[in-house]
Amino acid sequence: MASRPNMMAPICLVENNNEQLSVNQEALQILDQISQPVVVVAIVGLYRTGKSYLMNQLAGQNHGFPLGSTVQSETKGIWMWCVPHPLNSDHTLVLLDTEGLGDVEKGDPKNDSWIFALAILLCSSFVYNSMSTINHQALEQLHYVTELTELIRAKSSPTPDGADDSSEFVSFFPDFIWVVRDFTLELKLNGHPITEDEYLENALKLIPGRNPKVQMSNLPRECIQHYFPKRKCFVFDRPTTDKDLLARIEKVKTHQLDPKFLEQMKMFCSYIFTHARTKTLTGGITITGKRLSTLVVTYVDTIKSGAVPCLENAVTALAELENSAAVQKAADHYSEQMAQRVSFPTDSLQELLDLHAACEKEATAIFMERSFKDDNQVFLKKLVKIIKDKKDEFLQQNEEASVKYCQAKLEQLSVPLLEGISAGTFSVPGGHKLYMETKEKIEQDYFQVPKKGVKANEVLQSFLQSQAPIEKSILQADKALTDQEKAMAEERARKEAAEKEQELMNQKMQEQQQEAEAQKRSLEENMCQLREKLERDRENYIREQNMMLEHKLKVQKDMLNDGFLKKAEEMNAEIAHLKNMISATQMDNSPWIARAIDRAGTEITAILSAPAKLIGNIVSAFGSLFKKK
Repeated sequence: MASRPNMMAPICLVENNNEQLSVNQEALQILDQISQPVVVVAIVGLYRTGKSYLMNQLAGQNHGFPLGSTVQSETKGIWMWCVPHPLNSDHTLVLLDTEGLGDVEKGDPKNDSWIFALAILLCSSFVYNSMSTINHQALEQLHYVTELTELIRAKSSPTPDGADDSSEFVSFFPDFIWVVRDFTLELKLNGHPITEDEYLENALKLIPGRNPKVQMSNLPRECIQHYFPKRKCFVFDRPTTDKDLLARIEKVKTHQLDPKFLEQMKMFCSYIFTHARTKTLTGGITITGKRLSTLVVTYVDTIKSGAVPCLENAVTALAELENSAAVQKAADHYSEQMAQRVSFPTDSLQELLDLHAACEKEATAIFMERSFKDDNQVFLKKLVKIIKDKKDEFLQQNEEASVKYCQAKLEQLSVPLLEGISAGTFSVPGGHKLYMETKEKIEQDYFQVPKKGVKANEVLQSFLQSQAPIEKSILQADKALTDQEKAMAEERARKEAAEKEQELMNQKMQEQQQEAEAQKRSLEENMCQLREKLERDRENYIREQNMMLEHKLKVQKDMLNDGFLKKAEEMNAEIAHLKNMISATQMDNSPWIARAIDRAGTEITAILSAPAKLIGNIVSAFGSLFKKK
């Protein structure tokens, strides 16, 4: 069962001391323990605008994130509160409260920009909290969104023309929710009632005009339109007109607050709980608490180094850790299941190989489910090698168990024979016949022993070979037999030994064939699961690209409808490029996957074909066992 958080209060996730960002290790330890997918909601806005109160409500508490009643910013850095999701028991709700933007006590405004960018990168729902109304001033205060091209990169390699890659932002940016507090206007446009969402979209419409001031004013509008395909708006009345109550709102009883405000808060929380998405990355990678921890460290370390956080680099770093863990998880599952299901020695090699195939299939499925961005199947090949080595170990254990069991049974069954040899029972006329009868009785009784395993014939053959010199000696000394009878008995013994040797050879050839078929089956299973995963990855890629195309076409259509022909035309090249990429991916489906399968198949075949760690001749010392007695 996936672990769930049990945080009684928030904790600082990203510390901001002297305008230097650092990650709180205690907070990372909390995230590392969360194996569930996370829904991450971050709130950003000017300081002293009630962000923390809003987040406390989402946590179902009045207290938690620090509130203040002075003009000083209370929250520093980014604080985190992980709580069980109210509606999805298999998800965790991660609430991120950021320090207020525009704090006059801060010297470097770039610090605010990094907090803003980190919130964008970490969350799946981005709540922007502002006061009073969405007007020119409110949009100016959201200038941070216009700086994102300098603060976030989608790809690690620069574009061919050297331009920014902000056109990719739409593929991984969070949903955008604008919350307007202390809203006093009527929701009307040209005398007609409008919804909150219509109010937001109207505010985001571009202003006609070409002068620099208008273009500067339009910049945040364009960025929001281009970067955030899913947008939502909520307006809140003032919680109460009583200033004293406002100053200590966390202690105010529900009945003391404006009923309309309470209803608006209820609708906001309900929307978040119902519609806020699971945090994912490009390629449909689901983010768990542990994975979120890795992202936080990667992004903050990048900022501290003076570089720009890059999604592609973060995914690569995350994949390295997660794929290693996926290999370990799959390998552990294989070992555990084999140990539980096998009973040594198995009746046949095929029985063990069938168990191996079933456990390997399950282990590979676990790896495929947990791994991502396994370029050139590096980690899949590691898993194949580990499982092959573990299989060889199980084969060795099976052979050793068979030898040990068969040796013990033969020692027990051969007691009368060995005692007879020591006592001279067979050193009399007619002794050879008596010896052969005793030896045949041992063989008959041995064949009746159940579950002797894969080395039954080899152990018996070794026993018989150890008795051959004694048998010959008894034969030659038996005065009851003529020379011709002795010669016939020797020939018969040679023939029987040759037949048994051939039987043993046939068994080994059959087992080699079974091993070859198991190897082929292993390769086919790995390639089948790899193909399915590559096809899913391709479908995810096309779905993401189509989503981006759909969004850009909508933005272009809105621009055309609003009369911004030039801006709409400027999007043509970007849209055409996206269409070409989608078309190329769809057309190149089979060749691309086939090439990957062929390459991986060749390399995995080499791994599976490598010689096993031989256990040596585990029955080599068996012959001497009887000679010494």
